[in-house]
Amino acid sequence: MNDNNKSVDTLNKNTLQAPNDIGSELNSMAALSQYFKSTAGIREGRALPPLENWHPEQVEDMDLTIKANGEWWHEGVHMTRQSLVNLFATILWKEENAGKFKYFLKTPVQKLRIQVEDAPLLINDVGIVDEDDKRWLEFTTTTGDVVRLDDEHTISLRAYIPEDYSSNINASNVDASRIYDNEENGRSESDTQVRPYMMVRNNLHALIGRNAFYHLTEIGELTERDGETILTLQSGGKSYALSMPSS
Repeated sequence: MNDNNKSVDTLNKNTLQAPNDIGSELNSMAALSQYFKSTAGIREGRALPPLENWHPEQVEDMDLTIKANGEWWHEGVHMTRQSLVNLFATILWKEENAGKFKYFLKTPVQKLRIQVEDAPLLINDVGIVDEDDKRWLEFTTTTGDVVRLDDEHTISLRAYIPEDYSSNINASNVDASRIYDNEENGRSESDTQVRPYMMVRNNLHALIGRNAFYHLTEIGELTERDGETILTLQSGGKSYALSMPSS
């Protein structure tokens, strides 16, 4: 498996340190930007920092929300500077507490708690790559992650509804024809959708965007079996089946 998420695990876990003048003010947008500037000299390309080696004790809240459509909003303002969003995405961190997931921007000195409406990453492109006599399905996120469909990066369907409603719904109980159908059928955003997700890194999933998923159904093979629609995808010499139940 070959992906574009370079790791910097070989660096000493104490190498990437926040500047002394940031301190507890790291939760401001300007300070985070300064943090990335201070570490630019020891990062190569889109190297991912060794987040698993960082254990900051300070936890603060940051007014930042990753919307269900993949947009990043800070203090009620849409973040349109993609290069900055891409940098922030490299320090995304996910933790589970009492069955609930919490998301952070994690640095060596602080964890900044943020809000994520659905998935923290969004896949907007899928293509076919031929390498070493094998054909791979390769997925790209809006923030620069590139992963291939394999046993560690699988695709699954699950139900999505807004936070105001219960999210503990099994996708098998929902009509798969409702994948990305709110706009077409005039349903409100409060209605349940079944959405496709893919594991990317650090236990972070990416939502596969509408156009990318439709392209995926064109690449794969659709068959009917026992009242279910099966999407079979070929990648790396293996087959991956995605069951889409119908009413």
